[in-house]
Amino acid sequence: MGGVESVAGPGVRGAVPEGLGVAIRDTAEEIAALLRAGAGMELRVPDSRWSVGEAAAHLALANELMADIAAGRARGYGDGTPQSLAAANEQGLAAFGERGAGPLAGMIVEQAGACLRALEERGTEGTVVTPLGPMGPDVLGSYLLTHMLGHGYDLARALGRTHMIDRGRVRLTLPFLMTVMPRVTDTARTAGLSACYAIRLWGGGRFGVRVAGGAVSVDERLPERADCTILIEPVTFLLMALGRRGQWGALAQGRILVGGRKPWLAPRFPALFTAP
Repeated sequence: MGGVESVAGPGVRGAVPEGLGVAIRDTAEEIAALLRAGAGMELRVPDSRWSVGEAAAHLALANELMADIAAGRARGYGDGTPQSLAAANEQGLAAFGERGAGPLAGMIVEQAGACLRALEERGTEGTVVTPLGPMGPDVLGSYLLTHMLGHGYDLARALGRTHMIDRGRVRLTLPFLMTVMPRVTDTARTAGLSACYAIRLWGGGRFGVRVAGGAVSVDERLPERADCTILIEPVTFLLMALGRRGQWGALAQGRILVGGRKPWLAPRFPALFTAP
């Protein structure tokens, strides 16, 4: 990553960057295994209104949505705002009654595979229309993985199991996160702020974020002179990006280190974005 290496890494095959297909399939299988291992589908997901069954049903429906999008089938799903996406999620759950562990596990795996096949068949050209705006097919694959990791983490917490997020998978979420960050900016928070951030993940992965005129731009390259540098442990980074973890405990644990000419800008960074 950085100035010469793509965030996806070397060795891209078709529209699915190297390692992404394996990560998607393995993540889907690991989520399915959680559900099949005698899951309590009525248990509540921590910090959520959903039960395990509802969260699993949402994930199955979302994987189907991604597969349809990858195949070029038009699907409306909100207007990209957190409120519209939440409403679309609830409407989808209300219309889909399946809450059984086995059927949902099978659907999660099947639709993840269908999305991958569609991406591999379409190649790298053009864009697809997603709930969070237009994306290249490779970024859609990263979106699929990111979404599964977030909800897989929720299911693992609810069931008292180990989650499936690791450093390698976090790196594969970066193309999606970098694409969507300008689209989920909280303009009330960016108003009046002019700052240049360098974000570095432990063990590899980096990008620059510039805030100016109320807008955010993201670049694979690090800025030559960053106002604030944030060095962060990868799993912590993804959980914060998805709204699953706050920054203060991570700072206290040494999972976030800050530097640069204006290190006091670091605590403002997470609040610049609203997790969809």
